[in-house]
Amino acid sequence: MSGQQSFGKLKSFLWPVHRHEVKKLVPMLILFFLITFIYNLLRPTKISLMVMAEGSGTEVIPYLKLWAVLPGAFLITYFFTLVANRFTREQTFYIMLSLFLGYFLLFAGFLYPHREILQLDSFASLLQGILPAGCRGFVSIVRHWNLSIFYVMSELWATIILSMLFWGYANEVSTIEEAKRFYGVFVLASNISGIFCGQVGKALSLKHTVSFLPIGYTAWEQSVVLIVAVAVVLGAIIIGTFAYLNRVVIHAELQQSHAIHNKTVSELQKETPKMHLSLFECFAYLKQSRYLCYLTLIVVSYNIVYNLSEVIWTEEARQIYSNPVDFNAYMNQITSVTGVLSTIMALFVCSKVIRKFGWLTAALISPIIWLFTSLGFFSFFILEEFSLADGIYAFFNSPHNLALIFGSAQIALGRATKYTVFDETKEIAFIPLSKENQRKGKAVVDGIAGWVGRSGGSIIYQTLLLVCVNIAATIPYVAVMFFIVIGVWIYSVRALGKMVEKNVDENVDQMLEEIIEKELDPASDSAVVTPL
Repeated sequence: MSGQQSFGKLKSFLWPVHRHEVKKLVPMLILFFLITFIYNLLRPTKISLMVMAEGSGTEVIPYLKLWAVLPGAFLITYFFTLVANRFTREQTFYIMLSLFLGYFLLFAGFLYPHREILQLDSFASLLQGILPAGCRGFVSIVRHWNLSIFYVMSELWATIILSMLFWGYANEVSTIEEAKRFYGVFVLASNISGIFCGQVGKALSLKHTVSFLPIGYTAWEQSVVLIVAVAVVLGAIIIGTFAYLNRVVIHAELQQSHAIHNKTVSELQKETPKMHLSLFECFAYLKQSRYLCYLTLIVVSYNIVYNLSEVIWTEEARQIYSNPVDFNAYMNQITSVTGVLSTIMALFVCSKVIRKFGWLTAALISPIIWLFTSLGFFSFFILEEFSLADGIYAFFNSPHNLALIFGSAQIALGRATKYTVFDETKEIAFIPLSKENQRKGKAVVDGIAGWVGRSGGSIIYQTLLLVCVNIAATIPYVAVMFFIVIGVWIYSVRALGKMVEKNVDENVDQMLEEIIEKELDPASDSAVVTPL
């Protein structure tokens, strides 16, 4: 009865679950759905709070990612390591989740309502007088340190709660055969959560104040409190669901010795010796492999492109929606659109394109989408210099609407392709490698490349802001950098395609089936990148 052969074609695709497995899968599915729901709910809110704060603007985003999120990630990962080494995985889950929920509760009940008293206005004014005008984003981080911490905690929710806690726990309690079927359902649930979350976030962006809320004097203040309160309530449901799953379902399963002859993912990972690679060793290994160099360039390029585009798009949205309530509602609407596109692509595009047209065609979808949407996005800024723009603008309420339409399409489509074809083709590219090279490669590509790409986009903006002062003035230079990186991305995909397509296309069905197995042995668990 194990395996997908016992299911019909439709059920094997949408719900490959045996009846006796429902009591285990449903609680895990609820956990995954709610964790991703909270992340999608907080993501627009954290941006709205920082971008719309007094004296702040979109230029704060690059500074936040480099000077706040990155150090915060190191600190909380270090704390997570200390907790994980001292307590069981179940206790670690409760501790880390309580840390996040406790902070969010404190933020909604005290820190945010008293944010004006907590602002470091004097120190920020001192910095503003010393630092160049282009460092206004860094000054905003300091002035609104309270909101900055909320931004960091919201950003790290996915890293700690989703990646480390949920997937670590899922690997521990799921057998390999279960994981092959369950994990695809989790991914689909993640896309669907974005659809619902966007609409909930939009509904919670209040147009008018409501009398029954004791906190908040404006509609936006009450909206923030409501959104964070919903996140805390859902977090409490996560704790209750996790406790039920552990004490009722998993405990009973262990008593019955359900997995004696079927190893869990966690047990499989423990059989693989961990490798500790320094940054120097990572780059040395990268230098020896053109294959991994191209794969690294693909991941770095995506992260740079996304970060460059996101900042300008956010600035255009801020120009149109000057009210934080409207701004947050719009951001949530884009979350819903992204969820719809991701679900469609996951169901009807991703695997079918790989099977019919090959790895190279599928891998080119992401950069091509970014290229064509960016042509429309950046063309708006060129049209501003010509009278032709006046005729086009007549169809819109504001000249910024044209850029916002193209920018929103770019962000929604770009995120959707990242969650589907980009991630799937990246994982397939690892499969032809040997076991050892897979572990080393994932340590470099997933560990170093993502960090370099995100930091690279922030560094580009910070360098430009020192000269150009504001985001609008950086756009021509950002556009040049954007298209250069897109060119590198496409070149790398084509070069890598020549190396992998023969192996992949001849065995595409086997490759797609093996993706889950490779996901079950992530580099984060088998290879650790350490400082120099």
